[in-house]
Amino acid sequence: MNRQQAIALWVAAANLGLVFAFPPYDYLSLARNNIPTFGGFHFIGDPPPHSLLNGNFLALEMIVVLINAGIAWLLLRPGELAEGRRIGRGQRAVLWLMAVNLVAAILFPPFENYYAITRAVVPSFDGFYFLFDDNAQRQIVTTLLYLEVALVLINGGLLWLFFAKREKDPLSAEEMRALAESLRQRRHDG
Repeated sequence: MNRQQAIALWVAAANLGLVFAFPPYDYLSLARNNIPTFGGFHFIGDPPPHSLLNGNFLALEMIVVLINAGIAWLLLRPGELAEGRRIGRGQRAVLWLMAVNLVAAILFPPFENYYAITRAVVPSFDGFYFLFDDNAQRQIVTTLLYLEVALVLINGGLLWLFFAKREKDPLSAEEMRALAESLRQRRHDG
């Protein structure tokens, strides 16, 4: 582990500390038939009255922080990966785009309006709103948010494979025999 990777791990640990110190809460209003609406982030030791911890959104926050820590770990590795391969320029761009997309997905989650919640059996979708705006009349649609994060990860993985450097030409029969002979020699010597 190099210095930059250690810094990335400390930043991720600090982010997780903030996520746990100020978790998301939903507000339960008697006027709204106890339907939870997004109440914001509050200190864990002092939750607001009539509130409920939003565990789904908290889990997604943790997942995004950990995935971004893994992306930072990959981006900050020394030049060589396993088996002497390097991360290509396209793969680096894919990692950056994934990290930015995951942060954007958390900062602008899908919301549904309170009135739609009371009338719909299936969750509806009102739009993407900035997380720190006044969302007292809205609820986060965690099902859509999970799908959004999963699709970012799947597409990022596919693009990572697409931009992977191709291996050299396949070994010829002569090279395969030489490789097999060297492996036999290692096994007998070791």
